[in-house]
Amino acid sequence: MSKKYEIFLFDLDGTITDSALGITNSVMYALKKFGIEETDRTKLYKFIGPPLTESFEKFYGFTKEQSLDGVKYYREYYHDKGIYENRVYDGLEEVLKKINEAGKQAIVATSKPEKYAKIIIDHFHLTQYFACVAGMEMDGGRGTKAQVITYALEKNDITDKSKVLMIGDREHDVVGAHENGLDCLGILYGFGSRKEFEEAGADYIRENVEDILQFV
Repeated sequence: MSKKYEIFLFDLDGTITDSALGITNSVMYALKKFGIEETDRTKLYKFIGPPLTESFEKFYGFTKEQSLDGVKYYREYYHDKGIYENRVYDGLEEVLKKINEAGKQAIVATSKPEKYAKIIIDHFHLTQYFACVAGMEMDGGRGTKAQVITYALEKNDITDKSKVLMIGDREHDVVGAHENGLDCLGILYGFGSRKEFEEAGADYIRENVEDILQFV
């Protein structure tokens, strides 16, 4: 039997939506500004989930200053095109409906800028299912998943952390949840792996969108 929770924090990229096309196109656009031609899109999937500045530094050896420029270039493409190169995972809306019907609460907690996250959730007509959309600030504030989760909890006056489950597809979701004293469900339909979740210490690992309902 899976433990039941009252409040569900959902990561966005790789958990609610398959955003691979928009994110990788935006990264390719940014890298070109530095004279880097990246043709293997799958190599850029590691950019999905973690904060962008961290990924530019980790995967391409950028300095902090270069990483900030990389984010600026990324957003040039993402703001107009990449944000819409995106789709909701099959069955996810039905899961959100059932969470709502059960009288429970869903909240978005993403490392994506809150401004963009709200546009995406609204674009796919999912706003009605979420009590709140929490993300990072455009200037880089709330730059870690842990900080976003803290913000989401405070904004919604959530104090009983035993009732909250973080749902995400990368190790950052697990680490951020645990830093806030929350349990975390790692889902495998996104961009993370079982090995990644096991090493990060995920409380649960599940395969499919519908498996989320085991915890409702």
